[in-house]
Amino acid sequence: MASGDLIAMIYAVGVPSSNPATPDYTAGPYPVTEFDDTTTESIYYYGYMSGVYDGTSNITVKWGWKFATFVGSQTCDWEWAWYRIADDADTIESFTFATAQATLATEASAAGELDYATRDFTNAQADGIQPNEYFVLRGTRDATGGTASPGDAQLSFPVVEYT
Repeated sequence: MASGDLIAMIYAVGVPSSNPATPDYTAGPYPVTEFDDTTTESIYYYGYMSGVYDGTSNITVKWGWKFATFVGSQTCDWEWAWYRIADDADTIESFTFATAQATLATEASAAGELDYATRDFTNAQADGIQPNEYFVLRGTRDATGGTASPGDAQLSFPVVEYT
């Protein structure tokens, strides 16, 4: 496998019991998840790690995002955390995520455009995920980080790649 190759499939989206982000559509209409600018909110992506992943290499999460209303040169604090669902070992009734890793991303240069942001994880930061295992990836917009109150942020679907 080479850097940038996809190594996981996201097959469902869910919401946490508190402070969930909201599924929405842009004017396009393009599906996004919308995050409030005053409340830290999260979304869950349920996935499956491919058997081609070696279980030790670094992993990159890449996502497209924008602000609902373009301002220009504003930043957004995105945080990602993994929960590994190991065979006959981890519950799917509740999640204990690994420590979240943050990325401060700057919005794209024009209204309606996505900024492609990335966050690299060591295997340990990705909760020790192994090939052929299910996982939950939590995406969070930290409303207290980044540019103060630039407005709601919209997240496109993430992908998981080899680093």
